[in-house]
Amino acid sequence: MTWTAPQIERTARIGDLATVPERQMLEGWLHWHRETLLAKCAGLEPAQLARTTVEPSSLTLLGLVRHMAEVERSWFRRRFAGEGIGNVFTDPGDGDEGIAGVDEANAERDFARFRAEVTSCEAAAAGHDLDETFMSARGAAVSLRWLYVQLIQEYARHNGHADLLRERTDGKTGD
Repeated sequence: MTWTAPQIERTARIGDLATVPERQMLEGWLHWHRETLLAKCAGLEPAQLARTTVEPSSLTLLGLVRHMAEVERSWFRRRFAGEGIGNVFTDPGDGDEGIAGVDEANAERDFARFRAEVTSCEAAAAGHDLDETFMSARGAAVSLRWLYVQLIQEYARHNGHADLLRERTDGKTGD
């Protein structure tokens, strides 16, 4: 039996975030965007996830999942938490920031790594105040609050890409 990207049981509801405290709102929006990316992949086989569909772009749904694992690790674990760790995808040919070097044979592994990275990133931020600051790669002090907004916008941007990729793959649209 061929592995397919798992169906996503939505746990984050946008309407539930309208009046919650700031931290809960930021975490909720980030969680919703993480689920959205996975929902865009749900039910697809590895070959579909690794296929480019909006030429001339080389983006793929699997590449976006891999990229977001790298982005999460870079911001939450390396920069915010100061962990001295490498990339999520370090094998030769795995590509820059996860987008390039996609191999359909590794789709299940890549999804598992994404989920594990999200869990580790949530743990890295847990218990820290939104006003806590750290240094960005450009040497500017930024807050954990800023980091949440940065990741929300990064997911929002790439979820737009995922919308197009999914629609061109099998015609499916929507959240």
